[in-house]
Amino acid sequence: MLNSHWSLMKDIKEIIDIRHQLHSNPGISGSEEYAHNLIVKFLSQLHPDELCTNVGGYGVAAYWKSTVKETKTIAFRADIDALPSGHRCGHDGHTAIMLRFAEMASAAERPYNLLVFFQPEEETGKGAKKIVESGILDRFNVDAVFGLHNLPGYPEGTVVLNDGTFAAASCGVIYRFKGRTTHASTPEMGINPGRAIASVIERFDALNRKNSDPDQFRQSTLICCRIGEEAFGTSAGYGEVMFTLRAFSNYVMAELMKEADTIVTDVASQWNLVLEKQMREPFSATENTSGYVRQLDQILSPCFDVVNITKPFRWSEDFAEYLKVRPGAFFGIGSGLQQVELHHPDYDFPDTIIDTAANVFFKIFNNVKL
Repeated sequence: MLNSHWSLMKDIKEIIDIRHQLHSNPGISGSEEYAHNLIVKFLSQLHPDELCTNVGGYGVAAYWKSTVKETKTIAFRADIDALPSGHRCGHDGHTAIMLRFAEMASAAERPYNLLVFFQPEEETGKGAKKIVESGILDRFNVDAVFGLHNLPGYPEGTVVLNDGTFAAASCGVIYRFKGRTTHASTPEMGINPGRAIASVIERFDALNRKNSDPDQFRQSTLICCRIGEEAFGTSAGYGEVMFTLRAFSNYVMAELMKEADTIVTDVASQWNLVLEKQMREPFSATENTSGYVRQLDQILSPCFDVVNITKPFRWSEDFAEYLKVRPGAFFGIGSGLQQVELHHPDYDFPDTIIDTAANVFFKIFNNVKL
C-alpha cells in the first residue's frame, strides 16, 4: 500500500507534459540524449537508492530497495527512442508510463527490490543487447523482468497477454551478386545478375507459411531490388536484393534463414555469380515465460480488462533479449480501437492510458510471486 509520501506524488498532468516534451523532441536510436536528461532529472526527485546514467548508451536505471528486507529484485523496462519521422511507435508514452510507475512505487511499501530502466535503440534492435551487456541486470541481481507495448486496435487500457511468443523474430537480409559488366551490345560476354535475382524472388515465395499452425509461421517480404545503374550502354554486372524474414519462434527462424541462404547460394552458383550476404536489424522472438503469463492473468483480470491471444504479433521487439537471460513476460496495453497503426505518420500515443498502464505495473509489482 502507499505510504505517507504518496501525497507528494506529482499530478498526472506533469507526467503528460513530460510525454509531450518527449514527443516534441524525438531522439532516434542512438541519439536519445534529450530523453536521457529529462528522465534523469525526474527520477532524481524520487530519491532512488541508486541512479545509473548512460547505461548501454543513453539508457537510465533507477533502483529502490525493498521496504520489507526482501532480497529478490523485479525489473521493469521502457523504451525511449523514436523513428526518424518522430515518436510514431509510442515510446514517449512508454517512458511516461514508467515514470508514473516509478513515482508510485517510490512512495509505497515495496515487496521486492525494484529496478526500472529506460532503454535506448529499440527500433534498431541494438538497445536491449547493450543493456544486457552493460551488466545492469547482474549488478542488481534481477530475478524477473517485465515490459509492455501499446497496441492500436484494442480498447484503451485493455491488457493483452499471450502465454507463449508475444512478438515475432525477424531479420533483414541483403544478398549481393557480383557478375561481370560488359557493353550492352554484347551481353553474352558478361554475367548479368538480373535473371538470377528474378529467380531468387520467385523461389522465396515458397518460403512462406502464413496460414499454417502459428508455431510454424514463416514469412519472407521483398524489401528492395537493385540491378546495375542507369547506363544504357552497359549490361549490368552487379545486383542486390533485400528481404525481411520473419517467424514466430527462434527455432523456425533459424530454419527459415538456412533455407533462404540455400536458395540464394544455389542460384548464385547456377549463374556463376559471386555472392555476399549481410544481415540487418536481427530480432529474436519475444518468448514469454509461461508461468509468469498465467500469474499476470490471475493478478490483472479482477481489476482490468484482459484479453488472452493465441497468435503472436508479426512485428518484432528487442525485449526478447531480456527473456533470453531472465524469466519474465512482455504484454500489450490497448491504445484505442480507432487509433491508427504503429509507425503511421499520424500516430500519437494517447495520454489517457498512462495512468492505467502504470497501475498495471504497480499491480504486478505488488502481487507477482517470484
